[in-house]
Amino acid sequence: MKWVVCSAWPYINSVPHLGTLVGSLLSADVFARFLRLMGEDVLLVSGSDEHGTPIEVEALRQRVDPKSFTDKAHSYVVKLLERWDMLYDNYTRTESEVHKRFVRDFMLRVMKNGYIFSKNIVMPYCEKDKMFLPDRFVEGVCPYCGYEGARGDQCDKCGTLLDPIDLIDPHCVFCGSRPSFVSTKHWFFDLPKLEESVKQWLKSSESLDPNVKTYSLSMLEKGLKARSVTRDNKWGIPAPFPGASGKTIYVWFEALLGYLSATLEYFIHKYGEEKGFEEFKRYWKDPETRTVYFIGKDNIPFHAIILPAMLIASGEGYVLPYKISATEYLMFEGKKFSKSRGVGVWIDEALEIAEPDYWRFALMRLRPEERDVNFTWREFYRIVNTELNDDIGNFVHRVLSFVYSRFNARVPPIKELQDEDQEFLNNVRKEFERYKSYMYDTRLKAATEAILSIARAGNAYLNRREPWRLIKQNRDEAGSVMALLINVVKGLAVMMAPFTPRASAKLWNMMNLGREIPRGAMKKAFEIEILEGHTIKKPEPLFRKLPSDFLKKVDRMLKDIRMRVDKSRPRYLRMTRS
Repeated sequence: MKWVVCSAWPYINSVPHLGTLVGSLLSADVFARFLRLMGEDVLLVSGSDEHGTPIEVEALRQRVDPKSFTDKAHSYVVKLLERWDMLYDNYTRTESEVHKRFVRDFMLRVMKNGYIFSKNIVMPYCEKDKMFLPDRFVEGVCPYCGYEGARGDQCDKCGTLLDPIDLIDPHCVFCGSRPSFVSTKHWFFDLPKLEESVKQWLKSSESLDPNVKTYSLSMLEKGLKARSVTRDNKWGIPAPFPGASGKTIYVWFEALLGYLSATLEYFIHKYGEEKGFEEFKRYWKDPETRTVYFIGKDNIPFHAIILPAMLIASGEGYVLPYKISATEYLMFEGKKFSKSRGVGVWIDEALEIAEPDYWRFALMRLRPEERDVNFTWREFYRIVNTELNDDIGNFVHRVLSFVYSRFNARVPPIKELQDEDQEFLNNVRKEFERYKSYMYDTRLKAATEAILSIARAGNAYLNRREPWRLIKQNRDEAGSVMALLINVVKGLAVMMAPFTPRASAKLWNMMNLGREIPRGAMKKAFEIEILEGHTIKKPEPLFRKLPSDFLKKVDRMLKDIRMRVDKSRPRYLRMTRS
């Protein structure tokens, strides 16, 4: 089985915030790590979305050209993702030559197949800013639900896809003035022609989440409209259509194609042009390949309607989405994350407050899989100190320390397991099966519950069996208990690895099993593999509690970080978050 795991491409006009990680970047990394540990053939791809008017505006504000701005911004984000321990096979960018060539070729094929047409339309133009406004930079009242913050491409409240001219009382987000609507020629993707094909695919899919199917089918019931694939801006991929000089491809269409171009680029870099194309086809044109997309719920229409429609329209036989894992919103202290208002925590700031493993685990524990979830510092503190340290870390340390001190660091033999020992092991294995099922279903938060369940069960089992007492009466029985527990800890290390890779590698090393957990280790996680005589290293705590005054100090810490960053960081790295 081949997998292509895709994370929505973050727009590079800002440092990503924690909500971006939860919805896409981190979730995709956790899932891909799990697949690798299951021995699956997997590619993890994403990149920086760097074209369009917002970048032009930001670059102008910072008095640099757009390419210079995005070069430095992309480089900065790549370094941040490395610090977060994300293992992308290819984290690329829309300025990649492979991407630009792929997009132009793809769109020409779609046009050749009869799904692109041109016509004159009326577009919003800001007289004050002297520019055509992208859809997302016109806001107004949604004509369907009355939401006052609807954007020109979509209403965030009801999810309806819109055009700027549909809005009631539209205004330019840059200056607040009402735009005029000017006639200009553009090229359109003929979505209505593909409506029935997309509907049949949605209805027949057995792997898409019910919420994605229901939401998308309800949108199709309203009927699809042709969507403009070109824009009147300079910073982007030049439109390849005859007569389209001066037009660029709309960033949403080209970013969706980035999942394919990132895969192609990976293989070209690995094998060269000719073999790279063949490997790319082996993944994207094999009906057995599973493509999984990690996105926020506001991106469902683009991934469940527009992307499959584009893939079908190409006529190339590309595989359609296997799963679209769409999260609800992660709120911050009761408010929506906002770049412009500075509401939230950005991923460079976060690493100055706590270690990446703490953040990775806590964010997956807070992953809004069924409803919006509110991030609070109190909950972050509880997850780190109670769940990571007390439940998981304490269980691991109790087991390793007892074997190290009472059995001279050598694993004793399992001579005989009592009924309660076997029952404990069976229950652990049941939780592990539940964990794997949740992970394959991209229910990552639910999977962390299985990890905690095993750690808590391990602590309870230790307390019941009391090996510190048992060893005085029956050393062989105490040895069997501890040998069993050593193997449970080994399995727990593997289960934790997608979420807390540093702690899992440290635990693996303390158990003297090697520097890294090997690919495929998940398949035998709870088999009894650590046998009599195996020597472990001196145990050290896996995690440490956040200080008792953390909640009193964290807001001040964040303010100090921002004051220091504002003074020291180059303008291009401040981007738009202050």
